[in-house]
Amino acid sequence: MVRREEGSAAGVLRVPRIVVAAAASGHGKTTVATGLLAALTARGMTAAGFKVGPDYIDPTYHSLACGRPGRNLDPSLVGEDLVAPLFAHGATGVQVAVVEGVMGLYDGRSGEGDFGSTAHVARLLDAPVVFVVDATGQGRSVAALLHGFRSFGSARLAGVVLNRVGSDRHEEILREACEEVGTPVLGVLRRAGAVAVPSRHLGLVPAAERSGAAVDAVRAMGALVEDGVDLGEVLAVAHSAPPLAVTPWSAADAVRDAAEAAGARRAGARAAGAGESSAGGIGAAAPGTDVAGDRPVIAVAGGPAFTFGYAEQAELLRAAGAEVVHVDPLRDEALPRGTAGLVVGGGFPEVYGDELAANKPLRDAVRGLAAAGGPVAAECAGLLWLARSLDGREMCGVLDAEAVMTERLTLGYRDAVAVSGSVLADAGTRVTGHEFHRTAVAPEAGPSPAWAWRGRPAEGFVQGGVHASYLHLHWAGHPGFASRMVRAACA
Repeated sequence: MVRREEGSAAGVLRVPRIVVAAAASGHGKTTVATGLLAALTARGMTAAGFKVGPDYIDPTYHSLACGRPGRNLDPSLVGEDLVAPLFAHGATGVQVAVVEGVMGLYDGRSGEGDFGSTAHVARLLDAPVVFVVDATGQGRSVAALLHGFRSFGSARLAGVVLNRVGSDRHEEILREACEEVGTPVLGVLRRAGAVAVPSRHLGLVPAAERSGAAVDAVRAMGALVEDGVDLGEVLAVAHSAPPLAVTPWSAADAVRDAAEAAGARRAGARAAGAGESSAGGIGAAAPGTDVAGDRPVIAVAGGPAFTFGYAEQAELLRAAGAEVVHVDPLRDEALPRGTAGLVVGGGFPEVYGDELAANKPLRDAVRGLAAAGGPVAAECAGLLWLARSLDGREMCGVLDAEAVMTERLTLGYRDAVAVSGSVLADAGTRVTGHEFHRTAVAPEAGPSPAWAWRGRPAEGFVQGGVHASYLHLHWAGHPGFASRMVRAACA
């Protein structure tokens, strides 16, 4: 159980925790992490799941396994200092936390060593690592693999789970090899097709899209781990994690602090004679979080077509004074009653293009909200939905742009600067975001682009209260976005 103790400025949190890592993608991290969450939850424990990096899909399986929101820990998107507070926020009230890594243990942001890697996050959380090895085609060489990963960096490998083991004899050889290098074997998983999760052009299919099939897959992962992993030993490893000196992240505190910082910047600008924001009145959305009258309704798109989003975004909007409601563009023919603003995150509109096109009443409502000046923040899939068409199928028509599927995967972190003042940010605001898509929009940008970054032309659209871009952002790193959105909705 998480406990906070007095005695330091930050407080002390005792959170039993492990980080699940591997040598590379595809070795079984999701199976082991999700299976652990499902197996521990089935035993009556409260557990929380986390994912290193910007991945939106794996957390949907974590959430299904343990009944709590899956959360992301990404130093690149939110900064190093927020990783432990966000972890503590998500782990409040649980008995154990499982953090699933990204790619290989030491794979960080390109050109920056292991920054943003699983090992980096394990250091920030002071957490032991459970290392998953795909044993397919391996024997004694697994000893060299483990020795190399243990000695290369600072991650503390507390034990190994051998995955895709073919036979009793294969297991015996692998166990002997692990013993040679003094690495405890915490579990052995045999090859099992029942836990396979279907993939498509952007990776795994989100749990929200698979309904009963996803539940069955998570149950199978839990059964596989229950049968093959020594849960008692894993819990002992988790309990070996030392206390964390950290204050849990708070959406209310983050919104307040962002408002105070914005006020100080404006005061400094006035003192320097720079005047007020030149964002066409949009910059006025920055002050404070005081919202007069009723809480404005901000709808957040969801359902199978729009599954990409971070849990902290809705928490920040509520903390900034909004009533957050959800809309499913595949089912709902109208925006929720009183909607004054709309947030549309990422997902797979290209998979549901026919259904989205058929929902003309909702498309008309979204176009009407944007025409009336209502704030609309759209990322990636949201950008496609706001376009005039997607692969020839009619979309909302808020943006004078056409979207199409392509063969090219666009993927990576982007250090971007706001080109135009918008409902989210003043011109010149710097952010780090993430791109992840196989589509293209023509034109790439409107008359007032959203963002620009090194190596490519400006992209995205800012028009009226609309901000639409391919760039995925984690609002915990920019809590002022929520205040601006809410105040624009009030206006």
